[in-house]
Amino acid sequence: MTATESTPDAPHVPDATATGPSGPGDAPGERATAPGYRAGRTLPLRVEAIRQLKRRRTLVMGGVLALLPLVLLVAFAVAGSPGGRSDEVTLMDTATASGANFAATCLFVSAGFLLVIPVALFCGDTVASEAGWASLRYLLAAPVPRARLLWSKLAVALGLSAAAMVLLPLVALAVGAAAYGWGPLEIPTGGTLDAGTAARRLAVVVAYVFVSQLVTAGLAFWLSTKTDAPLGAVGGAVGLTIAGNVLDAVTALGGWRDFLPAHWQFAWADVFQPTPEWGGMIQGSAISVTYALVLFALAFRGFARKDVVS
Repeated sequence: MTATESTPDAPHVPDATATGPSGPGDAPGERATAPGYRAGRTLPLRVEAIRQLKRRRTLVMGGVLALLPLVLLVAFAVAGSPGGRSDEVTLMDTATASGANFAATCLFVSAGFLLVIPVALFCGDTVASEAGWASLRYLLAAPVPRARLLWSKLAVALGLSAAAMVLLPLVALAVGAAAYGWGPLEIPTGGTLDAGTAARRLAVVVAYVFVSQLVTAGLAFWLSTKTDAPLGAVGGAVGLTIAGNVLDAVTALGGWRDFLPAHWQFAWADVFQPTPEWGGMIQGSAISVTYALVLFALAFRGFARKDVVS
């Protein structure tokens, strides 16, 4: 072969996102796309939701949350009605007074740790599992835009987390009403709330618990974009949440604890009063949403620049 000869041209693979000549009606410099391609139609929420709902970890977590009220019911039946060990009456002491009291007690015993698990699982497993299965790069080659992929997965993960928050009190309310009757909610400090008011207050509590768990969701989702190991993302989020609870127990920190999301996780208890107090819940919501937005932003920013090889 002489110096003037050239090798055969390699086959050209069209790039759907490559910049091409502007066609009629196209703005100068507009990026050409393959005919029929719409970035907003890739990885629909319905498809992602069905995929996640069919996974075994989703079904197992739903079963665990649904069984917790039954476990508490059996515990009360075996050990008797909970009684105060001191002069102070707590929510646990009124657990068997009505179905509403039982549901509130189930939220009280699970909000600190148990409800952290499904949030960390759904948000921490979503992207890391795709990387662990070596399917993440194929999703991006479909092509699914990176921001679109993250938005779809985050929306479904938060939806499943919200469903987990709703499932527990709903089952607890049904089980408690069947076992202890549908009646007013007895307030530990004295007084009662009628059944209708108690149900509305429980809905507010569930919404607040979900908002307070957004920090865990942000941690898990951010870690999920950083690792190929789902257990690392889930475990890291749970571990950091526990570390926040430990720091909140250090009274020597004084006013610095007000900036910890864990400090406000039980602020919803103020709702179960004849006249509810909203100050703690407002501060807790502001802290949680602020931390969550920062963590979600870090996840999107880091994933946009990440070299995906798995």
